[in-house]
Formats: sequence, C-alpha cells, structure tokens
Amino acid sequence: MAINVPQEILDALTDIDMPRLPPEAAPSEVIGLAGVEVPIYRSGCVVVGSGAAGLRAAVELKRRGDDVVIISQSAWGGTSACSGSDKQTLHTANTADQGDNYKAMARAIRSGGAMDEDTAYVEAVGSSRMMASLQFLGLPLPQDPLGGTLRYQTDHDEVGRATSCGPRTSRLMVKVLAEEAIRLGVPFYNQTIAVKILTEGDGADGHVVGIVAMRASDRREENPLGIALFVSGVIVLAAGGPGELYRDSVYPNGCFGSLGLALEAGVELVNLTESQFGIGTRREGFPWNLSGTYVQAIPHIYSLDSEGAEHHFLAEYYRSTQELASNVFRKGYQWPFHATRMLDFGSSLVDLAIFRETAEGRRVFMDFNRNPLPVPGDLSFSLERLDDDVRLYLGKAGAGQDMPIDRLKHMNPLAIELYRRYKIDIAEEPLEFAVNNQHMNGGIMVDIWGRSNLKGCYAVGEAAGTHGVTRPGGAALNAGQVFGTRAAEHIGASGRAKRAATEDIGAMAEAGIAEILAGLRTESPLTVKSIRSQVQARMSDKAGILCDQESVGRGLIEARKLNAEIRDNGVAYGRAAEAVRGVQWRHMALASEAVLSALDFFIRNGGGSRGARAICDREGESLPLARSGPLQDYRFRKERQAHREEQIIVRLNGSEIRLSTRPNRSFDENARSFFERDWPAWLTGRIYDRGTDG
Repeated sequence: MAINVPQEILDALTDIDMPRLPPEAAPSEVIGLAGVEVPIYRSGCVVVGSGAAGLRAAVELKRRGDDVVIISQSAWGGTSACSGSDKQTLHTANTADQGDNYKAMARAIRSGGAMDEDTAYVEAVGSSRMMASLQFLGLPLPQDPLGGTLRYQTDHDEVGRATSCGPRTSRLMVKVLAEEAIRLGVPFYNQTIAVKILTEGDGADGHVVGIVAMRASDRREENPLGIALFVSGVIVLAAGGPGELYRDSVYPNGCFGSLGLALEAGVELVNLTESQFGIGTRREGFPWNLSGTYVQAIPHIYSLDSEGAEHHFLAEYYRSTQELASNVFRKGYQWPFHATRMLDFGSSLVDLAIFRETAEGRRVFMDFNRNPLPVPGDLSFSLERLDDDVRLYLGKAGAGQDMPIDRLKHMNPLAIELYRRYKIDIAEEPLEFAVNNQHMNGGIMVDIWGRSNLKGCYAVGEAAGTHGVTRPGGAALNAGQVFGTRAAEHIGASGRAKRAATEDIGAMAEAGIAEILAGLRTESPLTVKSIRSQVQARMSDKAGILCDQESVGRGLIEARKLNAEIRDNGVAYGRAAEAVRGVQWRHMALASEAVLSALDFFIRNGGGSRGARAICDREGESLPLARSGPLQDYRFRKERQAHREEQIIVRLNGSEIRLSTRPNRSFDENARSFFERDWPAWLTGRIYDRGTDG
C-alpha cells in the first residue's frame, strides 16, 4: 500500500459504522412460570450470536424461507465486530494466478493434526463460494486490475491464500451481513443472553425445545431478572469463543461464548486442549493482535522494570542482530506461539522471552522509532543484514526506509491509523504489549453440516470445534461462513424451521427457570468478582503457553472445588445485571474445568507439545537454546504421532466431566463424483443425511 493513500480512504476502512437494529417484535404471550411472569417468543430457529458466523446462518435460513430470529448479548459488540490485526486475514482458495487445488488446501488446513479430514475439505471447497457471496454483499476485498484477488502469506500458510480488507475485515463482514439480515427482515433481540438450553428426552432421544434467556428490556416488577422464553425446536450456537477464560487476553470484554451453556445441555465438546496465543495489546486498553506489518516493520522490542530501567532482553536469546531482527519479522506470518518454533532459535523464542519478562513483573514495549539494538559484541542492525526470506519480502514490499515507523507507514498506514482512533499514537510513543490468549480452536463437536450430538442444536463459528491443533490465519473467518451456510442448508432441508414453534413447553421451562433462580442467591459468599479472579488467574498461570503435568493437575483440582462450591452455594448478585453475570460466570467456571480436564487427560496419557502449548517436562526430548545457554526450565515433550490422529471428547454427566477419544473422520482424496450417478442424491436431499435428526 502506498504511503499517499487519501485520508478519507483510510478512515473508511478504520471507522466502520454499523447499521441500526430494527424495532423488536413483541412476545406472543406472557405466562406465569416459577413465580415469574415470563414473555414467550416463538420461532422456527433461534440463532444465538450476532457475529459473522451467526449472521451468515440467519441470512441463509431466511433466504430459504425459514422462520429465524437472532438473540445477542451485544449486537456489534463481539469478537467479529471488535477484533482484528494489522491486516485482518480471510483465508480462502486462491482466485488469482493459477487458481487453487481444494484437496491441497484441505491438507494445509488440517496439517496440524487432530482435525477431521472431511471438515477440512468442506472448508476448502466452500471458501470460494463464501468469498464470492461476501463480495456480492459489498465486502471490499482488494483486486488487481484484471479482477484477481490480492493475496499474501499468513501463519500456517505456505502458499499465500490470505487476503484482507485492512485491520477490520471481520467488522466489515459483520456490517454487510447485518445489512442483509435487516433487509431480509430477520428479527433481532439485543441485550438478550441465553442462560439455559431446554431439552426433552434422554440420551440419543434428547432434542432441543427452546432457550431460557435474560433480557434487560423484559425486566419488570413481576419479572425482576428479565427472564424470557424462546420456544424453538432448532438453535444455532454462534456466540463465539470463551474470551473471559484468561486474564491475559485480546478478546473484547464480556465474551463468554457458550461452552458451559452447551455442556449443561448434554452437548459434547472436542479439542478443548487447542487454543491460540500470541502477542498483542491487552483488552485493558485496546485489544489488538500485533501480527503482520507491526512486526514486519522490525521495531525495537524492550522491557522496563519497576525502577524504569530498560532491558534489551531479546539479546539474551538470539546469537546475532541478524537472527534477532529476522525472527521479530517472522512473527508477522508465524504469529501464534508454537512450541517447536522455540527450537533452533526460531520465532517463538520471541513469545517465550516476552512471557518471561511479563512474569517477572516487567512491562514490554515496541518502539517504532528505533531499529533493534545490536546483540552485544555483534554488528548493528542493517536492512542488508537480514535472512534471505526477510530481505526478499521487504524488497518486494519496497520497505527499505531507515526507521520502523516509516516502513510501517509504507506497508500499511492503516495499522497506525487504527491505534490513533484509540488515542495511541505509535508514531510518537512506544506500544505496550504482551502474550495473550486469542482464539480457541476447540469447541462444540459437530459433523460436516454443523450438527451437534443434541438433536436440533447446531454450532458455527468459534463456538464450533472444527479446527485442529493449528489453522492458517484467517481460516476461522472462512469456517464460520462455510458452516453458517451449511447449517442453514441442513435446517432448511429438514423443514423443521419453516414456521414458528407452537408447542407447549411450560413444564420444562418452569423447571429450567426454577433451576436458574436456585443458582442465584443474594447471600452466597461466591461473587462474580471472586469467581472471575479465580478462573482467569488459574487459566493464565497454569493453562497458557507453558504447561506441566503437576500444575495442570493442581489447577483441575481447584477448578472442581470451585464448581462444587458454586453448586452448593450458588452465585451472589445484587442488581439484575449481576444476576446475568452470575449465570455466565457459572458457565465459565464449568468451561474452565472442562478445558483443564482435557489438558490433564492429554498430558497424563503422554501428550506432548503441539500448537499453542509446550508441555514442559524435565525428561522431555526437546530443549530450547538461547544465546545465554540451554533453557532447561523449558525442556518439553515432543508430540506423539498417534495423538494427531484423534480428538478428545468432553461431556458432562451429572456434575462429572467425562472424557474419551475418537479418531479423526477421514476423507478419500481418490474418490470422484459422477454427475448422473450423484445428481439424484442432491435432488432428493439424501446428501443431508437426515436419518439421525428424528
């Protein structure tokens, strides 16, 4: 991007106004349940969440003539609308040059292991359709003069399938999808929080009948907590990931996801051991990933101790100035922490070094007005003394300017403009940052249509556990679009959401509401603040990028104890809004136990380091080296090949977390479709495999 892009263009890609929500429809009736006058809302399908994936599902359902509503904790306030990076990536099949190979793309998507092969192909082959439909809705993806989409390389992507609208790609996706949903007349219910999934039947016969929610606009004297009932036989969980799990996080505040909600309903989860961590600015200020050009500009990275003394700490890890600077650059497309990249003086030594500085109480900064200082005894920084891949990239980008801020202005002025919107001028002052939790790859276990094990319950976006150990940057945005569409196609084919539900579920709803009220007790010693503090500290300190068997085991014992106390004592609340948070933190405490249970199971069964976590072990085969010597405290286990071929399943049985494994689903790359043979399956709907829907 040239440095002379007009300001109004930069503004349009940075300040993105979202559409106004339409007026909410009134409830169909109000009935007394559990001593509360409860408004009843009826629909064919309820989509929980108003991010890009949920909006896609709702739009596609409405296009197919289904009766659908969206409920949202905070419209345009979730991860899709509020998160991003220097040039936030959408990962799709290449639509320029020689095109792409969907099977090769699927292999790349699942290359980290523990991912279903058929899911990877579904995401690959569906990506072209998703990108084209987003462009049709107005998503401004950049093109060359002949119509090819501009591409670049991102993490876990060796081909260059990434594209971007700038720092707010996902917000622009939310904008165009929201405008379409509103145009189609999809009803929205904002400030509406799902607190319980209502089901009927046991085991394999269990199915969804509705959702109990809490709504600020439904609070009345006869309903002080704003309890509402959404009657529907189909739900799509699209509430994002469990952003509140970690103290150190780049999620926007208040992102709870739906893992605890799903567990309580008997929904099975998968791959909870797999997350992403990387460098970024924390949510206490402006939460943002520092990938791409932020680090490809090669700023000076340093820390400050409590006395204000500056430390050139990366020089303790890398053997030369060239090696140090080249690995800072590589964080641009190797952004997530990866255990094996700590070896051979790789780029994840940067993450480890920053993590250690922060643990010592030091604050870490990027200074875009200074080039990296030299490693003691070595030559000073020079753009001529960089590794070949780094020099080649900067040369192609025309980024030969003397200072990091000028290289950043040349490559991506939007990266600077974005922080200015939040009163942080990185052209004038250093930028504080840390290693943070960014994304959960695991989630609700689904099939190739987004179906969970609970009939009538689908999951899309980060709520769904469709990813494996790693994924290419931007693959999550694509997966949400692909599975949002496929879930809608499957629901449409079933015919179950064509009309608003008419069933009487009063007895089940009354029992569910009574259970929620029983878990909220004004006299409980457990406050939202105390639960949050315990959960976030435990997850950040014992389940972050560095884990070991003893610490994870202790964390699991503590998590079980907390959940037992919540079951016995409930959660305290004062105001109605605190009651909502009380339920959400009960769910988050349960999700924390589920993650720690899966991690403990994995480690105790010989699980090694992979993806976002290094499993530290004094007997581990892998030893990171630094300029200062071997890093013995961070010796870690290698991953076992067998663990790449399976996934850990988590489910709740009563109050006990149960764990098991299953092999990855396969995909036969040699199979070929044949039009005349396979067309009837499409025409008759046999492709939707509806036999298990009941």
